[in-house]
Amino acid sequence: MPALSVVVPCLNEEGTLVELHERLHGVADTLGLGPEDLELLLVDDGSTDATLELARGLADADPSTVVVRLSRNFGKEAAMLAGLRAATGEAVALIDADLQHPPELLASMYTLLRTTDAEQVVARRDRAEDPFVRSLLSRLYYRLVNGLIETVRIQDGVGDFRVMDRPVLDAVLALPERNRFSKGLFSWVGFPTATVGYRNVSRGSGRSGWTLRSLLDYGIDGALAFNTRPLRLLLHLGGWAVLAALAYLVWLLVGYLMHGVTQPGYITTIAVITLLSGVQLLAVGVMGEYVGRIYQEVKARPSYLVHEVIRHQPGPGGSDAG
Repeated sequence: MPALSVVVPCLNEEGTLVELHERLHGVADTLGLGPEDLELLLVDDGSTDATLELARGLADADPSTVVVRLSRNFGKEAAMLAGLRAATGEAVALIDADLQHPPELLASMYTLLRTTDAEQVVARRDRAEDPFVRSLLSRLYYRLVNGLIETVRIQDGVGDFRVMDRPVLDAVLALPERNRFSKGLFSWVGFPTATVGYRNVSRGSGRSGWTLRSLLDYGIDGALAFNTRPLRLLLHLGGWAVLAALAYLVWLLVGYLMHGVTQPGYITTIAVITLLSGVQLLAVGVMGEYVGRIYQEVKARPSYLVHEVIRHQPGPGGSDAG
């Protein structure tokens, strides 16, 4: 069993994959890990560039590199899950392929894992150089999410970059849900956790696949994945709306008794109808999100499909796809 498995989800990472591979081996040398102690799992999540060919070449030349090729693009959560399930190491690390997660930081994270009582070591990104608006929105989002979630707390700046012991990984893999929000799942399983800070760096190559829409969708997943408080908030909102409507009716009745019929309040009526219609659409949307998640779980489709697993094959045959 390797001492350390490193899981790397890959989507169109041809510009950084070779450098990442070299730097991860440099980390292994720093830690004194031999070839048999390291396992590099490159999960190709339906790349459309030369990522798969480069990964295949790395597996041909390096016995410690294994390529898990998915049948299509299933998303980063599915790619991480595929890599975690394939990992065989005593400790397992998650790292992005774009070099925004400094590979050299793994050395201190792994050392901390082995020299302290921590069973998870997570990296927390410093937002000191982020634009003010982005930093503000991030703080507001995490404050909102942590206000909604009842069972766990999600730290601002903490992502998927982490190293964990086998019991932590087994606990995460035992969770059966298909709508996975890994950042929350790692917090939910608990276990003693240490944090290592690092300064944010730019991508090594290419452009981020995260768009404004995908970030918004990811934020919604985080807000709904671990609680039903939005439904309770809608119930409260509906109750207050009913009380406000009753108060308004009483006010109209008192006005009629005191002054008789006055000019109808068309603007007020339109404003109230618009407000209540918006509240109803919001309620339907929130309930739809929960129903959609139930629908996905009931169908019980796998989170991903593996097309092939490519391993080093000694001799003239090269790598072995199975």
